[in-house]
Amino acid sequence: MSTDTKPPTLVGLLSGPDRPGIVADISSWVFNSGGNILHADQHHDHLDNIFFQRVEWASGNNDPLQMLDDFARTAVSDWQMQVRVALSTDRPKVAILVSKQDHCFHDLLHRFRAGEYNADLVCTVSNHPDLREFAERDGVPFHHVPVSADTKPAAEEEQLALLANYQPDLIVLARYMQVLSSDFLSRCGCPVINIHHSSLPAFAGAKPYHQAYQRGVKIIGATAHYVTEDLDAGPIIHQDVARISHRRSVQEMIRNGRDLEKLVLASAVRWHLENRVLVFGNKTIIFD
Repeated sequence: MSTDTKPPTLVGLLSGPDRPGIVADISSWVFNSGGNILHADQHHDHLDNIFFQRVEWASGNNDPLQMLDDFARTAVSDWQMQVRVALSTDRPKVAILVSKQDHCFHDLLHRFRAGEYNADLVCTVSNHPDLREFAERDGVPFHHVPVSADTKPAAEEEQLALLANYQPDLIVLARYMQVLSSDFLSRCGCPVINIHHSSLPAFAGAKPYHQAYQRGVKIIGATAHYVTEDLDAGPIIHQDVARISHRRSVQEMIRNGRDLEKLVLASAVRWHLENRVLVFGNKTIIFD
């Protein structure tokens, strides 16, 4: 039996005005507090003179939670930084919203089952009943909430009430083919990641593969982004593309795009859960 009691590592995500010596201040604080930096990555936005950093360190003999609190206070008071902190042992709770298209849902379900994410899949909510057996087979509660144009406000109230019972830290739209209202987004209490089946900002909205076919594009793409009130216009986390030719039909484009969608969404979810994403305006900084 394993008796590994290795303490968690600590993660800090920082952003704020850049100045000479800020990296030295951060590393000195960790060292003087008895910690040891394991990974550090940073970025400087030259246009806005903003500094971004992800730093991960071992706490040494310190209490990890107390050290995180001290780090966060110092970041705000001494370095004038916005800060987010986490422990490597944190297990965020994730909820999936899905419709009938099942490829992204099955891919995520497999990754959670295989332990690829240090997180817990707490529920699935769908406007169709089709995927119930697959969720429940993996022990994931499944809730069917039908949605129509007439019932959408009431359906969102029901969805919000269900989600409140699970308190998710992240909601993933795995090809959920409904536009979430601004009221839902303001009340759900956590970030929402969507997968869109085009290389945004091209072909936003409905039927992007049909739009791409009509335009005669030579590449198709997929985009994972944070959801905002503006349709398909939130901060982009990850994108990928595949080359196609004029010989591809819309259905062939859809079939080829499914693999892109699965991989792009899976990576975006992983980076978010590993605290590798910082949002700045309508952009993201992704730390390796």
